Amino acid sequence: MKLFLEPMDVWLFRDGRPFDAGSDHRAESLFPPPPSVIQGALRSYHLVVKGIDLCDKAAIEATVGTSTRYPPGFRVLGPFIARLVEDRLPLYFPLPADAFKDGDRFLALCPKMPPAELQAGIPTPMWLLPEKEPEKFEERVWVSLTALLEYLERGELKADDAAYSSGYLARPGDLYIRENRMGIRLRPDTRTTEEGALYEVEFIRPKPDVGLFVEVHGLDGWPLEGFMRFGGEGHGARFRQIDAPDWPPPLDPLPERFKVYFATLAYFEEGWQPRNGDWGQFFEGVVELQAAAIGRYIALGGYDLARDFHKPARRYLPPGSVYFFTAKGKARLKSETITEDGAEIGFGQILIGRW
Repeated sequence: MKLFLEPMDVWLFRDGRPFDAGSDHRAESLFPPPPSVIQGALRSYHLVVKGIDLCDKAAIEATVGTSTRYPPGFRVLGPFIARLVEDRLPLYFPLPADAFKDGDRFLALCPKMPPAELQAGIPTPMWLLPEKEPEKFEERVWVSLTALLEYLERGELKADDAAYSSGYLARPGDLYIRENRMGIRLRPDTRTTEEGALYEVEFIRPKPDVGLFVEVHGLDGWPLEGFMRFGGEGHGARFRQIDAPDWPPPLDPLPERFKVYFATLAYFEEGWQPRNGDWGQFFEGVVELQAAAIGRYIALGGYDLARDFHKPARRYLPPGSVYFFTAKGKARLKSETITEDGAEIGFGQILIGRW
């Protein structure tokens, strides 16, 4: 089932930082939201589709599982920002972290050994250095799936005005707007305002025809279109089932020099790498990590309603991160995701390129 979700109003997808009225920071929204938000909304709506009594715990678990156990065959791909253009639905992803600006194009960094005097006779990671002085740019860039696949194959992206006007690339303002709203906490007993308890919340307002794409397996019986609660503060989304291309399959076997682009958040026990640096759990054959271009970690936590407690915050690798590997002999992916947790619900979704 492939779904396109559009907002009925603004959306709120808070990050993982603690927040309440009077705090010294504002509540910011992540967009697209983490896969954990999507899977929760999908499973909640599935209870409605199946007419499950929300007071019947056994029936709920039999239909959608629990917070740690998913129903058989349940799997989610996404969410990804999508724009409905006539009969097409282009998807958008963060600019790869290994890209640098060079005039009217983006070029990919390439791993190189550092100068001999810095190696000091010990194993030294390869460095990501551009051939020329990169241009400074601070604006976030979103890359269409078509452009991203070309970049991962060729290491270059057009970045002129035509690339943006055609939808090949997009700026954040082309896809959504961030709106800040002020509020004040209410006393639970009297429902009157509490002095000094101001707060600020950031909402997401997608542009017309912009929403989220998600592919879900293991949930049946859904209508072709409908409405569901989605995100914080009870906001909603319209959904419709659509025809869309399948996710690009990975290269098989993997090239001798390949890079992994993370399209969604991923979790590793050691932050930027799996426990003990064991990448072999994701690959068949022998592969070695040579370099990595990583964005700022994203912290996710949340509240477990079923067990009534705050889940501990964990650091996740941000989408757009790129890892460079070399393969010794034939190597293949064991699955189409790379993450130590949450693969079933959309974490660790990847694309493969060359370097």
